[in-house]
Amino acid sequence: MTKKRAEALFVVPDPIWYGGNHIQGIVELAAQSRLPAVYPDREFAKAGGLLSYDVDEPATFRRFGFYVDRILKGAKPADLPVEQPTKFDLFINLKTAKALGLTVPPSVLTRADEVIQ
Repeated sequence: MTKKRAEALFVVPDPIWYGGNHIQGIVELAAQSRLPAVYPDREFAKAGGLLSYDVDEPATFRRFGFYVDRILKGAKPADLPVEQPTKFDLFINLKTAKALGLTVPPSVLTRADEVIQ
């Protein structure tokens, strides 16, 4: 990333990140490279990443109940509609922003679901 002079990093969601200490390692690599980064899960922001943007998992899991209910009442799973998430979470780590010399606009801070000091 540094050889190619990347200006930012976007980490895509992948199950491999959640095993071992990969989250902390990725966050530390971005910090060492002084790269602002967007992550796919709040755990990255809590670990020191700049910000994360992801689906609201509790809201998504609550919709599972709708499908279970319909299937148990005899609906064919193939006949049920596919739903896209409608609620997303934004987590911003201000300590990391400050370390990177970034100012997060107030309009973005007010939209955040959680601001980590």
